[in-house]
Amino acid sequence: MTLIRGIGGAARRQGEREWFGNPLHRMLLARPAPDGLSANPRDARPVDAAEGRRLVAGVFDLGGVRMNVGPEGDPFDRPSPSRGFALGLHRFAWLGDLLTQDEAGARQGLRLAMEWRRVFGRWNGFSWSPDVLERRVFNWACAARRLTAVASDAERAAFAQDLARQARHLLSIGEAPERALQRAVAAGVAGCALAGEAGERLIDRALAVLEKGLAEAVAADGVHASRCPETGLELLFDLLTLDDALHQRGQAGPDDLPRTIDRLSAAARFFTLPDGALASFQGGEAVPAERIAAALAHQDEPGQPSLKAPHGGYYRLDGSGLCVIVDGGAPAAGPWSATACAQTLAVEILAGSDRLITGCAWSPDAAAPQALRLTDGASSVSLSDASAGEPLRGLPAFGLGPRLAGAARQVEVRRHDAETGAWLECSHDGWAAGFGLYHDRRLYLDLAAGELRGEDAFRPVVEGPPTEGPRRYLPFTVRFHLHPEARASVARDGKSVLLRGPSDQGWWLRNDALQVSVEPSAHFEGRRPRRSSQVVLTGQVRLDTGGRIRWKLSRAEG
Repeated sequence: MTLIRGIGGAARRQGEREWFGNPLHRMLLARPAPDGLSANPRDARPVDAAEGRRLVAGVFDLGGVRMNVGPEGDPFDRPSPSRGFALGLHRFAWLGDLLTQDEAGARQGLRLAMEWRRVFGRWNGFSWSPDVLERRVFNWACAARRLTAVASDAERAAFAQDLARQARHLLSIGEAPERALQRAVAAGVAGCALAGEAGERLIDRALAVLEKGLAEAVAADGVHASRCPETGLELLFDLLTLDDALHQRGQAGPDDLPRTIDRLSAAARFFTLPDGALASFQGGEAVPAERIAAALAHQDEPGQPSLKAPHGGYYRLDGSGLCVIVDGGAPAAGPWSATACAQTLAVEILAGSDRLITGCAWSPDAAAPQALRLTDGASSVSLSDASAGEPLRGLPAFGLGPRLAGAARQVEVRRHDAETGAWLECSHDGWAAGFGLYHDRRLYLDLAAGELRGEDAFRPVVEGPPTEGPRRYLPFTVRFHLHPEARASVARDGKSVLLRGPSDQGWWLRNDALQVSVEPSAHFEGRRPRRSSQVVLTGQVRLDTGGRIRWKLSRAEG
């Protein structure tokens, strides 16, 4: 069935691309012409003045690669050194940094926009692809007023016309339906920036998508339908910009817009650990503290974060110098799973002021292998070198996108709170189909002792007395991926592991595993990989009776 849907999706995608390259489509995008500019959309994302000075000098640092084209150079008329560089370049996310340089930055930005228009003004598969076009339309709309302030009449008209064409094209895309809401928001921001009938039509079409899409994309607790904290934060930035731009035009947005902003803000607080950075789950990175602060600056009294986001399937344990966030929900399904990870019941742990235990932080924009979306890529439990779900490959992936298939669908979490501590009892069925086993993870935060105790166990789906005959055992591993600034050393007993973060405070990870090792790992920050390590606890499970590993994280005295 997946293959059939993949073939159908591939056919639709190919037909859509052929239509986009048709001269008739280009002609339809050109009308009506905008009557100049209207609102001045404001993006709340933080900007970097030092980066802006380098951009004025023609130095582009994008995707971990530097290109120096000189003050009058054209980065669009030469090969990009990497795909990550090309994505950043064509999205124009660097415009905000460039415009910190006042008139010099505006003139450079206008020149570069005109150079892009000269080389890539007609549709092509990369620079007009959904993910690239969405961000370029948004960034051009937010920069339009400042760029055209230094433009000639002809340049001003050409820029506005190109912004309108790209925004209309954005609304016609059917590929990547999980980003349809973000595309509509970007087109709506462009509509607010453009004057006349061109802007009004874009706003009407965008708001019609928002009317239907906001409730589907954002749950009551503010968790995005993809279950990715970073995706929810970036949508919050975009909706804040759209809400402000609509107010500038004296136009009301959908009734759900302010509620959605409040919900996304609450979720951002929930996912923010005490170090100020975001938890990195389900296709997102640990966004730095200054970016989160910018997203929440619109709130006068943000309040304390909740201890659970039950609709989105996340739970939080706080106290005695430990903060734990647990991914206690099934991975997103259908189109929303294009960035989902098969990492159910994964944890992130901040101990004291140090982020000790995290995941690989795979994200779609990083030059990272899809294998990091498998169960081993997070601080969770894997069975017999398998994964509890994996991304589509081949023709199905081409037609439907790299959706996650075969992941856990039934996840149960029970929480108990008392004065002395808090319990989470979790289980999922991600291993039931392939191995006939459920995975149970029990966590107890002991507030008096200041320690986290855990148990990871497998139990058979069909319970009964042990079967006669040869016993079948399978290995299983409990992984704790460490932050790149944390280090681990195995004690002389071969079992206990001493963890230390930047503060040099030690934490003992004690356990009853059969084997303990410290192995290499990787962690992504700013779409770039950093070397890290992981503590791997190995045990055995008997298929007819199950198996378990118990572990405890406690402060090392002295």
